Amino acid sequence: MSNELKRVSISAQAVPVRGNDIDTDRIIPARFMRCVTFDGLGKYAFADDRKSHKGTHPFDDKKFADAQILIGNRNFGCGSSREHAPQAIAHWNKGIRAVVAESFAEIFFGNCCALGIPCVTASEADLQEMQSLAESKPATVFTVDIDKQTVSGDGKSWKVSIPAEPRAALLEGNWNTTAQLRSAQKEIAQVAASLPYFNGWK
Repeated sequence: MSNELKRVSISAQAVPVRGNDIDTDRIIPARFMRCVTFDGLGKYAFADDRKSHKGTHPFDDKKFADAQILIGNRNFGCGSSREHAPQAIAHWNKGIRAVVAESFAEIFFGNCCALGIPCVTASEADLQEMQSLAESKPATVFTVDIDKQTVSGDGKSWKVSIPAEPRAALLEGNWNTTAQLRSAQKEIAQVAASLPYFNGWK
């Protein structure tokens, strides 16, 4: 698989989004899901939360405008299975490229991995420290290292974890199933030609 698909580490500023059980309805309200493509969906990420916070939500805070790592809390991405939720954060500003939280809803986790967005888990205490650091020093560059399973920033390092199978897919660049198919077109054609019931590509 090509190197550009590999996700060994991500280094960027981070945006802290505090709160447990932040569901996909909050990440992207249903009324914004009537779209043909995901382009432009990012501006509606956390739309209702941002409205209720009247400009004080982290996604409205200019000091986090360049953030590409999201630091959440427990059970992030729970609720409905809408794939628009990870697409919304992936299209917000420069795009969220990794999420750190105490735990994730299983379908949200899978949808993120399908986009090449690593979701790693950390302890509650470590997340509080990371969030406080991002809030007090927003210019801090955090590094989410998928290979070493660590998050580091400002001279500090925290242990994180990610299940073995998605970790391997990210490290090897096999998370994109469409890319896998395209990279194996020759082999696919050879197998297809060997099938007695196959009459060629339509």
